[in-house]
Amino acid sequence: MLGMANAYALPLDVNSPKTIKSEKIEYDIKTGTVKTTGKTEITNAAGQRMTLKDSYMSGRGQELSGDDIKIWLGQHVYVESDNITRNGDDTIARHASFTACYDCDKFGNAWKINASKIVHDMSDRMLSFHNMVYYIYDVPVLYLPYYTMPDPGVKHKSGLLIPNMESTNKMGLQINIPLYLYLSNTHDATFTLSYLTKENPLMQAEHRLNLAHSEFRTRGSYTHNRAGEDRWHIFNDDVIELGEYARASIFIARASDKTYLQKYGFYEDQPYLDSGARVELFGRSSYAVADAHIFQELRSSRRNVSVPGGNILPNIRGVYQSDPLFAETYFTLSGDVLGIVGDGTSSQRMVGEARVTSPWTLWGGNRITASVAARYDLYNFNNVDMVDGDKYSGLKNRFLPNGYVEWGLPFIKSGANWTQTIEPRARLTMVRKTSQDEFAQNNDSAGTFLSDTVLFSDNRFAGYDLWENGTFADYGVRWAAFNNDGRTVEVFLGQSYDLTDRAATDINSGFHDGASDYVGRVGFNNSDWLDISSRFRFDRDSFNLRHAETSAVIGKENYITIGHIWARQFIDAQTLAPDINEAMIGTGFRITDRWSVQFNAIYNWTENTFLRHSGTLFYNHPCYYLSLGYRRDNAVREDYEGNTTIQFRFGMTIDGQKY
Repeated sequence: MLGMANAYALPLDVNSPKTIKSEKIEYDIKTGTVKTTGKTEITNAAGQRMTLKDSYMSGRGQELSGDDIKIWLGQHVYVESDNITRNGDDTIARHASFTACYDCDKFGNAWKINASKIVHDMSDRMLSFHNMVYYIYDVPVLYLPYYTMPDPGVKHKSGLLIPNMESTNKMGLQINIPLYLYLSNTHDATFTLSYLTKENPLMQAEHRLNLAHSEFRTRGSYTHNRAGEDRWHIFNDDVIELGEYARASIFIARASDKTYLQKYGFYEDQPYLDSGARVELFGRSSYAVADAHIFQELRSSRRNVSVPGGNILPNIRGVYQSDPLFAETYFTLSGDVLGIVGDGTSSQRMVGEARVTSPWTLWGGNRITASVAARYDLYNFNNVDMVDGDKYSGLKNRFLPNGYVEWGLPFIKSGANWTQTIEPRARLTMVRKTSQDEFAQNNDSAGTFLSDTVLFSDNRFAGYDLWENGTFADYGVRWAAFNNDGRTVEVFLGQSYDLTDRAATDINSGFHDGASDYVGRVGFNNSDWLDISSRFRFDRDSFNLRHAETSAVIGKENYITIGHIWARQFIDAQTLAPDINEAMIGTGFRITDRWSVQFNAIYNWTENTFLRHSGTLFYNHPCYYLSLGYRRDNAVREDYEGNTTIQFRFGMTIDGQKY
């Protein structure tokens, strides 16, 4: 045995020490050359191994020759050749076979390439195949006179990636040809040209850059369609760390029109697109953010709005929380500046609030939390719709002192296997009652909806502008249990009671003058294969079910997910509207170690139609992977009608790395 360095490539690492075993080894001290006779085995430090006969190697490994070459470059990467020679950076194998699927399937190599000559250029880490034939399980399927690919040790290399295909009933067959551009270990891009049989070509691009304290991501697409329209989209998300206590973000989401994303498969259920920038400042007990938002609406209607009817320019908010003043009592200061600009309207507001919160644990485990706050709002409106239906321009202000007292008493019982907790809880909230005409109709609020998540909160309206008006009480009881195996059970039931007349709210909200509807939730998780939870609302008078949301995950590797939402809807107190009744189901099953399937669907029971459904069949082999899937979207919006897409993807895997 003789220790050496720089013995060979193709594509073994020539810069690491090697060992040589042979029937006979001759070493020339003057020239540093090695000559072996008979069967020879060479192994490098990485464990890559070569066997050959009658070899010759120069002292620095720049020249090598031998016969009956077999090279194991990785667990499944294998090269076999009748003869191999090396000259400088080039290693040439003649009458050679290459596979990255050696001994990974009992049926034989899933794929291999036979070539009259394989050349490995160590300077650029590329393999070139001359007169190659591509085999799948020893069946020839493709001939190419010339083909190149990076050697298996290369993680990143510019070049064409494996194309994938999809087909839609609106735009025909789509063939995607991706080009990968490697710029550095932290910087790369992918450009994809998509050919469509029933529409003009589509161009896509994705750019990725990571720096020491920042991350930049951009993707987009463009097409000039057969109708002569320029259609496009761009999504950008940049995060820049400005030190230990500051961070900046830039986000762009824009499309040429409302339906482009849906028609070309980039739609992800976004109701709107949000572009802007954000700067965040962090302190030990404080936080401040300044951001701006420009919205692009994608919905056909905005009956239940969830964003302002305009662009936010700017929004500045800061929060400071003090150290304990005494016991656990602390105060919080917050400020908010917001500007909204819409079609012919604009508004600016300044909101400031000071709050003192004092939590106490008293005898018997009673927990009392008291909080008082003073809030002052100053608004400047320009042609803005108010809640009384009129438009208004000018200044408005309001002073909103408020406070609450909350009580809870948890009872805990520990057993041999289960620990149980039952906790009654009540809260009285007092807010200064103000005139309704001081509120803008749709500045940044989307109304209110009763659920267990809004109980025990200061303001049950979304946003800042619409505000609770008067005094109300929340009360409920929660029972929970958990055992040593991690299983948990929870039940909650509660209600809200308005002690003063409410401002007019949606009849479907669940709020009324006096007692509200009943709300609650139940849940069970066995920490293994079942997780189920449900939120519900019952009518306060008839106890009829008014709203229910249920979700469940059953299984682990093989699983079923179920989601359902149902709500009784009224036009007025006597007139029913169509119920909201929608279900979602998803499932995933591993048929074998390599075959698996997934399916997802959303069904509208009210209209008796699928909103969309999709399914995919996956095959993951140690040496390659493929998938065949479909997606059906039944939406009808402006120039977009429901579309069916069939997609096929194929790729190779070399020692765990996908290509």
